Amino acid sequence: MKNIKISPSILSADFSQLGNEIQKLENGGADMIHVDVMDGHFVPNLTIGPPVIDNLRKYTKLPFDVHLMISPVHKYIKDFADAGADIITIHPEATDKLEDSINLIKKLNKKVGVSLNPNTEINTIISEIENIDLILVMSVFPGFGGQKFIPEVIDKIKDLKKIKEKNNYNFDIEVDGGINFSNFKKVLEAGANILVSGTTIFKENGGNIKKNIEKLKSI
Repeated sequence: MKNIKISPSILSADFSQLGNEIQKLENGGADMIHVDVMDGHFVPNLTIGPPVIDNLRKYTKLPFDVHLMISPVHKYIKDFADAGADIITIHPEATDKLEDSINLIKKLNKKVGVSLNPNTEINTIISEIENIDLILVMSVFPGFGGQKFIPEVIDKIKDLKKIKEKNNYNFDIEVDGGINFSNFKKVLEAGANILVSGTTIFKENGGNIKKNIEKLKSI
């Protein structure tokens, strides 16, 4: 089986103890830290901005996997890059020209992520797919943690895997939304190699982060 990576979402962490929570995730075997940035406009929730990411950077050397659910996104990309993001993931609907935003992320020496909502077709990004490092497949509609997994996205993951293999592309396939112990194997078998999980990692097995991360890697 391919190398599976776990990117725990700090949306489910204790926000009054974020630095400590991130250290717990690193000690528990996380491969990166997933940071959900929401603006209350593109999605119906507000979370954190660049100053918080900047302050959290000193707590871990793990990559910051930053998912920008903000619109218009282009003018904020540099702020998040400067704050310490390693992977910057944007939505095609949130930028006037996807190509320009991808080029800016690359110019800032960050990895390019593009996110597909459950109702966003792969064709939306196909013209830029060879320039993308990571495709984030949303298995819920973004905005809040703890939602139920939408099973129809399995076909989208399979389609991305076919495109990747046919063209010998190297992008990661990351899946976020409702990932738990009953569905993660189907997601990995479909072609994903990075799982984002918040509630399952922080809440299951009495909050045993290490055990929960190990289980999500055990296909």
